[in-house]
Amino acid sequence: MEKIYKTVVSSHVSISVLMLPSHTNFSGKIHGGYILSLLDQIAFACGSKFSGNYCVTASVDTVNFLKPIEVGELVTMKASVNYVGKSSMIVGIRVEAENIQTGYKKHCNSSYFTMVAKDNEGNSVAVPGLILSNFEDVKRFCNSLKQIALKKERDLHEEVFNYTSKETLEGLKKYNVQINLD
Repeated sequence: MEKIYKTVVSSHVSISVLMLPSHTNFSGKIHGGYILSLLDQIAFACGSKFSGNYCVTASVDTVNFLKPIEVGELVTMKASVNYVGKSSMIVGIRVEAENIQTGYKKHCNSSYFTMVAKDNEGNSVAVPGLILSNFEDVKRFCNSLKQIALKKERDLHEEVFNYTSKETLEGLKKYNVQINLD
């Protein structure tokens, strides 16, 4: 069977949503949880479009809330597949909010979701290979490789780090904590 490859551009998905008062938190800004819900939806759409299969969210690797979003702003999310593995994809998402009266746009969020393609029985299935067509595609793919390496390093650290050692507990004294172990 011949391997299928698709361009990054073929994965592009964008959505725009007007922010309503019902989307606010207690401070009157748009609730981060609402934005996370939209991010998950566009990550699903992007991964499913690229893979041709149903996709599930395996992890949310980064969510950086950079600027608050106001009621009445038009939020546009742009997603693309930045990396592919065997059955997984890293979807990068950029969030911009636009004041529709002035036209002023601001970058509010960047996020990276790992999506996994599934068949009708829920088994992981292979995704197409990724065609990198320009240096921006190459940059995003390489950054995804770094992200994967850091995640593996964090997981290894969690397995081998001794949280009960005298050195660890002594080192915590420089932080804003009080240790009262029974």
